[in-house]
Amino acid sequence: MDAPHVVGGPAQVPGRAALEVSPLPGRSGIRARGEISVLTRPSWEQALSELARQHASVSYVELSDVVFVDVAGVTALAVTAMNLPDGRVVVENPPPQLPRVLEMFWPGLDRIEVAV
Repeated sequence: MDAPHVVGGPAQVPGRAALEVSPLPGRSGIRARGEISVLTRPSWEQALSELARQHASVSYVELSDVVFVDVAGVTALAVTAMNLPDGRVVVENPPPQLPRVLEMFWPGLDRIEVAV
């Protein structure tokens, strides 16, 4: 994930949701911009698969530019973290519903750390 690029390209339908995912400069992880929903989920899941393939001990997911994430998007993140062989995923600046959904469905999941 060294070269800045959009993983899977932007998932965009005119007048609808878009998601852009790119590598984080200087550390292991991804930055997402837009919305994580049924329309953008394939791009989100592809980005999470790539994140898992390149995972070291800590991977970062920066979400300050994500305006919405649905329950299935949070599920994809939780499943990715649970399937890592070791380490954790640090989610930075998520939309408010993400920590609530994590706490509701995966209380005590220690593979994800939420940093707001």
